[in-house]
Amino acid sequence: MEQTDPKVADNPETRRFEITVDGVLAGFADYGLDGQTISFTHTEIDSSFEGRGLGSVLVRAALDAARDAGLSVLPYCPFVRRYIARHPEYLDLVPADRRARFSLDGDEAAG
Repeated sequence: MEQTDPKVADNPETRRFEITVDGVLAGFADYGLDGQTISFTHTEIDSSFEGRGLGSVLVRAALDAARDAGLSVLPYCPFVRRYIARHPEYLDLVPADRRARFSLDGDEAAG
């Protein structure tokens, strides 16, 4: 049984990144844009798709897109914030002077 890889795309009209599996919307990450800053506010995976790691796939793709666009990231969404804490390669996207507000001061990466 072959399963299609999930696809992540930015949907600027709805201000969210969307993840689809076999053409079905499986989840999304809402954001707001202010100049060169993207604020992630909410991430949701449909309950019928939970447990497949799709939230991580979605957030990784959204953060990669933010990096490619040269945007700073403000992770108001707890899921995005935890993802960055667990993947310190994305910490540089959060402005250094804003990291403490998100409890991303670098201590998580050391432990």
